[in-house]
Amino acid sequence: MNDQIHSSAPRVPMPGYLDHARVGPLSRPAARALAGANGLATRMAPADLDRLFALGDAARASAARLLDARPHELALSPSTSNGLFTVAAALQGPGTVLVPRDEFPANVYPWLRFEGRGGPDVRLIEPDGGRHITPESLRRGLTPDVVALTVSAVDSLTGHVAPLAALKEVLGPRRLLIVDAIQGLGAVPLEAEAADVLVSGGQKWLRAGWGAALLLIRDRCAARLSPGLGGWAGVAEPFAERHPAPPLPGAAAHLATNPDFPAAAALGAALDDLAGQGGPAAVGARIRATLAELLDRAERAGAEVLLKGLGPAERAGIGTFRLPGHDPEAVHRALEAAGVVTTRRGEWIRLSPHASTPPAATELFAEALAPFARPTGRARATGAYPAPSEPAPSETATPEPATPEPATPDPTRTTALSSVTPPSPATPPSSTTPPSSTTLTQEPTCPTT
Repeated sequence: MNDQIHSSAPRVPMPGYLDHARVGPLSRPAARALAGANGLATRMAPADLDRLFALGDAARASAARLLDARPHELALSPSTSNGLFTVAAALQGPGTVLVPRDEFPANVYPWLRFEGRGGPDVRLIEPDGGRHITPESLRRGLTPDVVALTVSAVDSLTGHVAPLAALKEVLGPRRLLIVDAIQGLGAVPLEAEAADVLVSGGQKWLRAGWGAALLLIRDRCAARLSPGLGGWAGVAEPFAERHPAPPLPGAAAHLATNPDFPAAAALGAALDDLAGQGGPAAVGARIRATLAELLDRAERAGAEVLLKGLGPAERAGIGTFRLPGHDPEAVHRALEAAGVVTTRRGEWIRLSPHASTPPAATELFAEALAPFARPTGRARATGAYPAPSEPAPSETATPEPATPEPATPDPTRTTALSSVTPPSPATPPSSTTPPSSTTLTQEPTCPTT
């Protein structure tokens, strides 16, 4: 018997859980959908398989509404990394793909692996301000051989929201904008219509768990992507006498096999729940308001906030701070001991609350930082952190139940980007500094992202 699997009732996340950028505890709707789909898979009456397939179709339809896409432009991939590898395998031919320096490794290795194997060359592009890409820095990096830019919709360390529409305008219609949206989807409104290709898993801000990710390939660029990883599930006649059979229309052409249907059901339920709460704009407003309060409390304790000058529309659900003069590991341990769950990246501590984060989390966080506070209060100002002009979190918000399970480490999510190229001296500590992260239980932890 696996002693790491518990049969007890669903547990509620700790009130101080501020680590949704790493993993979001499974929401009630997602947990119910997952259990229902597993029930179908357990019973497997004649019609149950059709019902399972229908759950995948429903998830794609919900995603299409969120992303202003057509259902056939979406497929379900096992994970964000798998989806990015699928796109890298599909983008064949000469040319160059631009990758921002300090991009999260999951959006680097797919392009490196297919460079020299039929894919384009890889060129790192220097961001502005030491961390994030702007239309100006992209314009400086454009050369006639560039065929695509791949970028995170939200930076996993700073929380900066990429200006997708402006980046696409600089790229123009001939070049592809490929977006890793996992740190933004469900946490903030994204300019998703600008993305030619978008990939996102559901285990973070959507709180849908692992096993299903969205792969969006818009019709306007579908002809430029060959089904490099497309398998039997991606062709119109999988049992034809001769192969290869014609590919399916739309994003389904890139499927290697059928999706994980219970995971797809959880993802679909999470997307519907997001819509029921008012969509990314409403949920994002509550997240940003809570984050602003947390960062304000950190500054009262003398903390420095990474990219403090970001405006409300530029920062998603992630904020990162450090306490000068204090060992970051000691600060992180103190937060953990107080029941505040965060992620540490080198000298920086990352906060990522959710709309479901209760007001008590802010007080727990402030109390945990109190022993480290400077006598004079706030740190030296480096530009005011603007409070969002958005509603404060609902006082009635209650944490959702979680069904935490032992995580399976994904090596591609923890490999250091510094092995690709040394970081610029002007940049803050790389997002790939070996992290440590607090956990809800003594069960094994998953790699920090």
